[in-house]
Amino acid sequence: MKSTIRVQLSAMMFLEFFIWGSWYVTMGTYLDKVLHADGVQIGAAYSAMAIATIISPFFVGMIADKFFAAQKVLGVLHLAGAALLYLLTTIDNANSFYWVLLFYSLMYAPTLALSNSVAFRQMKDPGKEFPSIRVLGTIGWIATGWLLDKIFKISTDQLVFTFKMAAVVSVGLGILSFFLPDTPPRSKGSSTTFSQILGADAFVLFKDKSFVTFFIASVLICIPLSFYYSLTNLYLTEAGMQNVTSNMTFGQFSEAFFILLIPFFFRELGVKWMIAVGMIAWSLRFLFFGYGNAGSAEWMLFAGILLHGVCFDFFFVTGQIYTDSKAGERIQSSAQGMITMATYGIGMWIGTLLSGFVKDHYTINEIVSWRSIWMVPAGIAGGVLVLFILFFNDNKKSALRTEPVLMV
Repeated sequence: MKSTIRVQLSAMMFLEFFIWGSWYVTMGTYLDKVLHADGVQIGAAYSAMAIATIISPFFVGMIADKFFAAQKVLGVLHLAGAALLYLLTTIDNANSFYWVLLFYSLMYAPTLALSNSVAFRQMKDPGKEFPSIRVLGTIGWIATGWLLDKIFKISTDQLVFTFKMAAVVSVGLGILSFFLPDTPPRSKGSSTTFSQILGADAFVLFKDKSFVTFFIASVLICIPLSFYYSLTNLYLTEAGMQNVTSNMTFGQFSEAFFILLIPFFFRELGVKWMIAVGMIAWSLRFLFFGYGNAGSAEWMLFAGILLHGVCFDFFFVTGQIYTDSKAGERIQSSAQGMITMATYGIGMWIGTLLSGFVKDHYTINEIVSWRSIWMVPAGIAGGVLVLFILFFNDNKKSALRTEPVLMV
C-alpha cells in the first residue's frame, strides 16, 4: 500500500471514531443535566444508534453496494450528519432531541461499514494491513475524552459543545471522503435478497446447540453493555469523580492491551472459558460501580473502567473468532452480519430501553440509588454466565482468525 493511501485511510478511521466518541460518551450526562431528561428518555436516545445498526445493513447492502462509490456515499452521509449534529445543539427538549438523533444515527451507522469497505479495497493483505489502520479509530475515540477534559476543560453545563465539535469534524471527514481512493460498487448489476442481508444463510448454525447458547448469550449480554454506555458517564459525574470523560478512555486503553493477550488465553482456556471470564468481568464491573465512590473507594470506579478490556475483548472479540470458526468461508459474512445485528442492534436496543426504566425506578424525589441500579446489570450478567456455562459445550482452542471490531 502506498504511504499516501495509508495516511488517508488512517485519517479516515481517526475521524470516523472521533466523531462518535465526541458525543456518545457524555450524551447521558447532557440529557440529564442540561435537557433535564428522565431515565426513559436517556435510554431512548441511546437506543437510536441500536435501531440505526439494525437498519444500516439494508442501506449498505441494497443501495451503497450497488449504485454508488463507497467513498462518495461516505462523504454525503457525513456532510448530512454534520448538519443534523448542529441542529441537535439548537434543541432544548429531550423528545425533539430523540427524533433528530435518530435521523442522525441513520446517517452515521452505515458509515462504519462503508469506512471498512474503503479501507479493505485498498489492501492486498487485510489481515496484516488493517489492524494498524483500524487502531487509529480507537485513538480517535480516546482523543475526544482528553480534548474535552484536558484541553477545552468542558464543564457539565457546556456539554452542548461536544455536538458542535462532532459537527465540525464531520464536515472535515465529509470533504476528505471525496478525496479518498475510488471504491466503486462491488455488487453493481447483481441481486441481493432480503434474507441475505438478514444473514439468513447463517441460520444453518442454529443446528448446533452450543452456537444457539452462544447466540442467546450474545444478545442478553448486550443488555448490561447498554447500561455501561448510557449511564456510566452520568454516574461517575454524580459520584464526584474529576475528569470523567478522559478517565473513561482508560477503558479503551485496556481494550487495546487485552486484545493483544487473546491469542495466549485462547490457547490456554479455549473459547468457552474465555467467554465465561468476559461475563465474570461484566458482573465484577457493575459490583465495583455499585460499591465504589469518589473517596476512599475510588479505586473501584477505576477498576470498573479498566475491566472494559476484559469485558469487551474476552466476550465480543472471542465470540467473533468463534463465529468465524463455526461458519467457514461460505457463510462467514452472513454469520458475522447476523451476530452484529443481534447484539449491537437488537440486544443493545433492549438494553438501552431497560436501562432508562431501571434508572427511573430507582430514582425517588430526584435521589438516584445508583447501587440498586448497578445491581440489575450485574445480576443479568451473572444469570447469562450460569446459562452459558450449563449449556455451552464447545471449547475450541483452534487457530485464530480475527475479524475487524467495530465497537470501542
